[in-house]
Amino acid sequence: MDSKRHTRMPLHKNAGFVLFVIFALASVAVGDVKTPAIFGSNMVLQLDHANPVWGWADMGEKVSVTIAGQSHATQTDKNGNWRVTLKPLKATGKALTLSIKGKNELKYENILIGEVWVCSGQSNMGWSVNSSDDSDLELMTADFPNLRLISVPPVGTQEPQNDFKGQWEASTPDSAKNFSAVGYLFGRRLHQALKVPVGLIDNAWGGSACEAWIPRDRLNATPVAKPYMELWKQTEGNYDAKAAQEKHEAQKAKWTEQVKKAKAAGKPRPRAPRAPRNPLTGQHRPANLYNGVLNPVIGYGIKGAIWYQGESNSGRGHAYREVFPLMIETWRRDWKQGDFSFYWVQLADFMGEDEEPVDNNWPELREAQTLTLDKLDNVGEAVIIDVGEGRDIHPRNKQIVANRLVRNALAKDYGIKIPYQSPRYKSMETKVGKAILTFDHFGTGLYTFDVREPVGFAICGKDKKFVWAKAKLVGKDKVEVWAEGIDQPVAVRYAWSNNPVCNLYSKTGSVTLPVTPFRTDDFPMVTEGK
Repeated sequence: MDSKRHTRMPLHKNAGFVLFVIFALASVAVGDVKTPAIFGSNMVLQLDHANPVWGWADMGEKVSVTIAGQSHATQTDKNGNWRVTLKPLKATGKALTLSIKGKNELKYENILIGEVWVCSGQSNMGWSVNSSDDSDLELMTADFPNLRLISVPPVGTQEPQNDFKGQWEASTPDSAKNFSAVGYLFGRRLHQALKVPVGLIDNAWGGSACEAWIPRDRLNATPVAKPYMELWKQTEGNYDAKAAQEKHEAQKAKWTEQVKKAKAAGKPRPRAPRAPRNPLTGQHRPANLYNGVLNPVIGYGIKGAIWYQGESNSGRGHAYREVFPLMIETWRRDWKQGDFSFYWVQLADFMGEDEEPVDNNWPELREAQTLTLDKLDNVGEAVIIDVGEGRDIHPRNKQIVANRLVRNALAKDYGIKIPYQSPRYKSMETKVGKAILTFDHFGTGLYTFDVREPVGFAICGKDKKFVWAKAKLVGKDKVEVWAEGIDQPVAVRYAWSNNPVCNLYSKTGSVTLPVTPFRTDDFPMVTEGK
């Protein structure tokens, strides 16, 4: 017993030893080579691309990176940052290992080389496979070992983030169920058509404004964004999070008493007050999402991006003409990967049908999206004016949405000869009482769905008052439009409402693509100046 007693460390010395161990471990942790979560086991690296790999370690630490027979050495800068660029690799489904060595070693396993796409936007992009049409069938067939998924959690901040909590996973029924349906279905089509690995990065945030995806300095230099920025300056100066929480606590206390009274009286329980949402950390504040969910993945090798957003900007359709292209240009500038492909979904049909032709927000936002096709290179649009649900802003049929997006990618990025462009208005010729419209991208000929006559057209004379019009096909690429009482047509519109009734498509074999909503006029917009 005595010998054991003599070998026991005194309490005060034991405490000092524990502190020594803690500090020693802490110093080791600080010196560890690290990478952001976008790098990890199961990831897909972009094929035929000089992929950057980056991370952190101690200042001046030497770091080496090896994969597939190539090795790269570097040294951290004064801030502990390091970065190497891999030589381009060909597509492979063979599992590779990425080794990163410094004072410690990281080994990322089961890495594939293939096509990488960012899936971004608001709730219609974030909408999960599990909540979409035929989710049971989609999920029971979701086992694709070479289709890899990673999601960036929502973080809204003015401080640029360089990392996030997440990890790459192979597609399974479990990993796919909460992933973006449009993203997953787009990626699955690519994977099956190209027979190469595909990696998908989902960073969509429901309800997000386009301005939240753009740095403030770019917005401040854009005149049409000024009203939005001014409103936010007021919010930022006036919002009191503490006062909002105190108000909520008072409402909750009052609600608790109401619940007791309702229970005693045998009445239904009243609805609880909603907890306050801090707008300063939300998805509308300018630059919040650029900093919080985009910045952590900027620079990672990609083929392109798909985008489904616009609903939150519908009241600012005129400004979107400049803000949306600005966002794309900014992403491309900061990614430093040239004009990578960028494809978006045009707003679907939504809300009630109009009894008479009227000006509305949604068609102006759709027009702004379409105009971006003429402003930038390597872009494309998926028109889904026939997919929406009048009572729900979230169409469940994400399969059609993904199919129309992937047609752009397969045709423009991978050289597959398939129809991918919706018809667009080209020109108008007027005769006595009639307007003859000519279209581009009409396939083998224009086609009307359900009934033989084209529907969805409105026409006006010099008074600029639109009325519903009659129409008929007068050639593979032409439609004749007229209306009683309009002897001298001035302008024609098609599908120009929130929820239009329209039926004109292009047709190529079994493939039909809806005509892009349009107007021939440039009359003042209801969203101008907003």
